[in-house]
Amino acid sequence: MARTNFQDLLEAGVHFGHMKRKWNPAMAPYIFMEHNGIHIIDLNKTVVKIDEAANALQQIAKQGKKILFVATKKQAKDIIAEKAASVGMPYITERWAGGMLTNFATIRKAVKKMATIDKMANEGTFDNLSKREKLQISRQREKLEKNLGSISDLTRLPAALFVVDVLKEHIAVQEANRLGIPVFGIVDTNSSPKEIDYVIPANDDASKSIEIIMKAICDAISEGLQERKAEKESEAGEAESAPAEKKGGSGKGTRTRIKRGDDSALNAKVADKYMKDIEKED
Repeated sequence: MARTNFQDLLEAGVHFGHMKRKWNPAMAPYIFMEHNGIHIIDLNKTVVKIDEAANALQQIAKQGKKILFVATKKQAKDIIAEKAASVGMPYITERWAGGMLTNFATIRKAVKKMATIDKMANEGTFDNLSKREKLQISRQREKLEKNLGSISDLTRLPAALFVVDVLKEHIAVQEANRLGIPVFGIVDTNSSPKEIDYVIPANDDASKSIEIIMKAICDAISEGLQERKAEKESEAGEAESAPAEKKGGSGKGTRTRIKRGDDSALNAKVADKYMKDIEKED
């Protein structure tokens, strides 16, 4: 069963491309006609491509892998943030930082720094700092949250990249191509589909167009996550019903716990080190 249909896409304005003078010839296979100087996208092909992309993303989600959504244009930011968050996937809606993928280790350090600040606040380490130092750290925390807060749970490179407007997000596409990460993208008539593994020919400027495509995509991801959950529950049930294996010894764990001492001195060292890091950056 198709995840979208011709009529719904038509009503959402998915078929409107760019003006003829702005077109990319590589998009010719996906253009149905020209009307009043504007290219019209073939929605029959769009339906097929949405289904192909949705099915592939469903399988990725079923394997428990992460899909990174990227959209920094005004029309798409809120939609991407809402839809990606609804299925627990990371997303970038602010500026794409160069090296987000190719220099992922550095990005992770920045995310860890954000976690360190939170830890300092929770443990009361902020009390050892001056007002100026607190203000510096708070400002940096806000900056990190704005740019990287939505990928704080991304501990490794994503299994796929989903991009809205591949022309605007060309740096993200290039980084993914360099690392061999498959790219799914909404591609308008002014963009090139050559570097995109799963092309969805559609209007990438209208919010209604973006929303209807994102709904189909995220519904597929949600199905994949549900299938993964069902498989895990099934495996857990089989494990419980299986005969218990004989265990040697008393059955009690022999691991000893190491009692932690007073962390106040350590917290002070963490705060001191963090302030040195900030001074280096400044």
